[in-house]
Amino acid sequence: MSLPITQPDRRTFLAAGSATAAFAALGLPASAFAAPAGLRLGEPRPFSFDGLAARAKALAARPYAPGAPLPAAVLDRIDYEAHGKIRFNTDYALFKDGPGQFPVTFFHLGRFFQVPVHMYLLTRSDGDFFSREIVYDAAYFDMPADSPARELPDGAGFAGFRFQESRTGDQKKLDWRRNDWVAFLGASYFRAIGELYQYGLSARAVALDVALPDRPEEFPSFTEFYFDPPAEGGDTVVVHALFEGPSITGAYKFVMQRSRAVVMDLECQLFVRKDIGRLGLAPLTSMYWFSETAKPGAIDWRPEVHDSDGLAIWTGGGERIWRPLNNPAATTGAAFSDRQPRGFGLLQRDRNFDHYLDGVFYDRRPSLWVEPQGDWGEGEVQLIEIPTDDEIHDNTVAFWVPKAPARAGSSYRLRYRLHWTDREPYPSPLAACVATRLGRGGQPGQPRPAGVRKFMVEFLGGPLASLPFGIRPEAVLSAPSGKFSYVFTEAVPNGVAGHWRAQFDFTADGKDPVDIRLYLKNGDQTLSETWLYRYEPF
Repeated sequence: MSLPITQPDRRTFLAAGSATAAFAALGLPASAFAAPAGLRLGEPRPFSFDGLAARAKALAARPYAPGAPLPAAVLDRIDYEAHGKIRFNTDYALFKDGPGQFPVTFFHLGRFFQVPVHMYLLTRSDGDFFSREIVYDAAYFDMPADSPARELPDGAGFAGFRFQESRTGDQKKLDWRRNDWVAFLGASYFRAIGELYQYGLSARAVALDVALPDRPEEFPSFTEFYFDPPAEGGDTVVVHALFEGPSITGAYKFVMQRSRAVVMDLECQLFVRKDIGRLGLAPLTSMYWFSETAKPGAIDWRPEVHDSDGLAIWTGGGERIWRPLNNPAATTGAAFSDRQPRGFGLLQRDRNFDHYLDGVFYDRRPSLWVEPQGDWGEGEVQLIEIPTDDEIHDNTVAFWVPKAPARAGSSYRLRYRLHWTDREPYPSPLAACVATRLGRGGQPGQPRPAGVRKFMVEFLGGPLASLPFGIRPEAVLSAPSGKFSYVFTEAVPNGVAGHWRAQFDFTADGKDPVDIRLYLKNGDQTLSETWLYRYEPF
């Protein structure tokens, strides 16, 4: 039979009689819904993903009405220091004893995570799914006796959750109680580690009105998560989610695989409640402060600081594009029109520790690639770059914007795959751009001309590695305005086969930003991906 989801009830079983009655009303044996050791569960409710999407659609048809807030005076006192002293006791972890490899632990609410998120355990009975809320209890957490968190009521909810590393099997390489591989925390943000066992950039459900001049950015929140008990011995977990904000609602299904890397298959249904100026789908959020491209003098002791160093795009037409990231003087946006894109991502290509010299391991930060599935139609990959003067701010956002405006009443069904890896999951056969360097224009030993910028762009691999001796690749340059001069290519003098650089000077016509395009070729053969750069004249 097909059962729709109903509005969850926050009541819990206070007596065995009420629990028995609830199971009996659904025609279910109570023995099929035994609670995990130590966790308190609410009443069983029928569940289906279609029902969850129907709830999201019904919510979008009504004015936004956030749930009753928790005591702000309590949450505000759970500041950074107080929150750091609250630790989830892994003896209460969901799936600690199975099924599956990966236990689930929960984040506590606090000053910086005030929206309560409610967690549900799914159980299958006779082919149908039922959900029971995992009821918040302060006993799940280790905290000081005088922690303000003790003043929150039972059933308050959580801030988020994470899947711990494997507790058993071939995947058991790290202590699961101390190490996790995916985390959902704050609004609709989530992160995963890559092959190098390091967190970095984030993804989120949607990005709304990022960097629009006439309105603030909106941050919808995941408000409910539903955990499907995993199969024994498998490396995959399934989570369903409801999210909502003033302008949009939605239902998400995450099928997440932990193997060498982390791969997520996402299915979502979105419902627009109010007109949205810029609807960003499959958004990626990262940090870029400075790199070898441009570093203000004496700003920091490290050579580079960034979670990602470029935006990569594989267009529907097959072109491979690399757009190095900037830390601009003012917020800027770039748009790349496309139809049926094959993929895009924010990548960390520079894996040399000596380029960072930092114990937080920027050289290990994952790259994140979006692989569209199904018909995405026409639209744009957009990149928003926001100025920053520190590494604590995520100042880079990339996402897909459909061509049609997001009007109230419209809806979207979307499927895509996220690859959290150390490089692109489908590497180009062409040479990749590995560095962008800027300096003063002109020739060494001669007076440097005013207003001229020198570029040195490095490419590595692909057809460059098999280029016959004596053949020099040609640099193909273009820009909507300005003038190129002193253009040439040469092998990087480090003995690495296929490592070449293109050098050129550029003189802008004025002070407006200019988009410069470059690729390498040999005759009719394209040798490299296309390098695009937003140059701000000085």
